[in-house]
Amino acid sequence: MKTKTYAGIPAELAKLEQAKIVLIPVPYDGTSTWQKGADKGPEAFLNASENMELYDIETDTEVYKQGIYLADAVTENSSPEAMVDAVHQTTKKYIKKNKFVTIFGGEHSVSIGTIRAFNEMFPDLTVLQLDAHADLRESYEGSTCNHACAVYEASQTTNLIQVGIRSMDAIEKTVMDEEKTYFAHDMVTDDTWMDSAIDQMTDNVFITIDLDAFDPSILPSTGTPEPGGLLWYETLEFLKQVFEEKNVVGFDIVELCPNAKEKSSDFLAAKLYYKMLSYKFQNEDADDDYDNSFESTYVNKNNTLKFVEDDDY
Repeated sequence: MKTKTYAGIPAELAKLEQAKIVLIPVPYDGTSTWQKGADKGPEAFLNASENMELYDIETDTEVYKQGIYLADAVTENSSPEAMVDAVHQTTKKYIKKNKFVTIFGGEHSVSIGTIRAFNEMFPDLTVLQLDAHADLRESYEGSTCNHACAVYEASQTTNLIQVGIRSMDAIEKTVMDEEKTYFAHDMVTDDTWMDSAIDQMTDNVFITIDLDAFDPSILPSTGTPEPGGLLWYETLEFLKQVFEEKNVVGFDIVELCPNAKEKSSDFLAAKLYYKMLSYKFQNEDADDDYDNSFESTYVNKNNTLKFVEDDDY
């Protein structure tokens, strides 16, 4: 996977030193409970990305020119806990290098590690979850690092906003903040849900997208598809508004379960990732400095980063 650049971009735009963006693949599928194959998601996503046009019509940009570094995949799979720790440490390492860090899984348990890293590095963090499932179990099948527990920790330590939910266990209701949960069946008739969700966010936002948030009519290749999901343009409308109104500090995309006979899901995931980057950087020239300087205790741009101890480097 490391022998190629993201989307086949020129090597000079894929070097860590020059790149503003880091992409970390996490091919992990250790705790999924129905269809296996999310560990093949990053490879399918990268292959689809190589066949995607790199000019974005909507934003009139070519965001790859900001530089996108394809990091070594996190391949730790000895246990869910070890995987989460490896993702946490790797994610945090690249945040400290002043990069806009993105992650592609793998199953949703990957996000326990990514969210933990971003929450440690950015103050007053909102986690925006797009998902079919609540993923709020404290533990499942003997582990707190199961895919069914993906945002439990976030619900306790961050401002969690859940969007598109349409499947959950009754026990999760005892943890869920229903005022900050946007159920799919309500969203169908509520024209104000986007503004309402954004109004409840803090300035710094991390986005975690489980691809089963999408309706299986447009993305069938995921481990646990659920009917009644999000469609393409409404999702982009919402995400664009979030990027415009908030400081999105990073994101992950998980749960692509590729099917050799169905490539549209792979391509949707590739396009979604690139769209989100396009929204983030649409107002920056390729040679602008992406300055989240660690020179001082707090970052002076957007006051985004928490205090960083010297021995954390």
